[in-house]
Amino acid sequence: MELETLAWLQTPEGAGLLEVASGAWAEHPGDPVRVAGVVRRADPDPERAAAATTQAQLRERGVAKLGEAARLMFFTPDALEQSTRARVAAHRAARLAAAIPGGSVIDLGCGIGGDLLAFARAALVDAGVELDPLRAAIAQANLRALGLPGAVHAGDATALDPRGFDAAFADPARRTGRGRVFDVKGWTPPWPWVLDLLARRALVKVAPGIGHDLLPAGVEAEWVSDGGEVKEAVLWSPDLATTGRRATVIGAGGLATLTDEDAPAPGEDGTQVREVGAFLYEPDGAVIRAGLVTAVAAGVSGGLVDEHIAYVTGDEAFRTPFARSYRVLEELPYREKQLRAALQARGIGRLAIKKRGVQVVPEELRKRLALAGDQEGTLVLTRVAGQGTALLVEPF
Repeated sequence: MELETLAWLQTPEGAGLLEVASGAWAEHPGDPVRVAGVVRRADPDPERAAAATTQAQLRERGVAKLGEAARLMFFTPDALEQSTRARVAAHRAARLAAAIPGGSVIDLGCGIGGDLLAFARAALVDAGVELDPLRAAIAQANLRALGLPGAVHAGDATALDPRGFDAAFADPARRTGRGRVFDVKGWTPPWPWVLDLLARRALVKVAPGIGHDLLPAGVEAEWVSDGGEVKEAVLWSPDLATTGRRATVIGAGGLATLTDEDAPAPGEDGTQVREVGAFLYEPDGAVIRAGLVTAVAAGVSGGLVDEHIAYVTGDEAFRTPFARSYRVLEELPYREKQLRAALQARGIGRLAIKKRGVQVVPEELRKRLALAGDQEGTLVLTRVAGQGTALLVEPF
């Protein structure tokens, strides 16, 4: 999409064509050919028709990530894929607003403005800088479409002095044309720039897999999951930090958080390896990334199945937002031939396989087991005190 096309889509005529395209998608979901035909009949200009058709499709896709507001927004395919989920951005913005109520924040590399929207909704004075002129224009259009305040400038974020704002936010690019970049030295802007920014009042979104050894002194690292999936890690500069490590879990029931202050000291309850009890707990990915598995173990009055495995076991039933809970039905043979016989004897034909700490490919194992019963089951393959173990469990 060109800048001129984006500007036209914001005119009354463009808005009318977008409405036609959205209606066509609602009437013919999953059929882009028929949708394109409807739009072309409304406007034969090929560029305008294609742009409206694409925007309507992206808006439908964006609803799952950004909510109903996506139906009013503008996107590019890659920018939508890279944008932050609305609930995750809202949590981050609310936390920043609590630290600097009514303050100002500059988004250094704002993309199409997903985080700017969250900052504006949190009553922060927000501004964004984006190197790509089209994305900068889209960000400004999205603020305007949703009736939210904020200014966007097309330019190089690394050349801007953020000291005129109460806080700065950055989300360095971690992708190139060749795919995802895992080495912090390959981020754009690079890691030294991130460290310089964190010396001020700032928060920086980073890859969830960032090593704990890279975390600067005094910085808080917060891992966030949404709907059971780890979505991001955020580094909070020392004057915004409230702890060292934090796991925040966002689910249907709301938001819950654990910090390193909840983790027991070595040798205390929750840190010991113990035999498998009546219940098994699978910690949320954010908890695992934050290194707070023992906090979950202490919270369910349990222990670890292995000092290197992120499974917790206990004798009591707990419902916790920080882990999936399972009732342990029985231990089955770990060797494949005997395991197949045990599952067949129980009439299990549909099997969910979970594994941690063992060299097993669940899809391949399921094919080799060739089960044909009419019962369902959940199998956990892991190590218990260093030994391979198969547990038949049921969620509760």
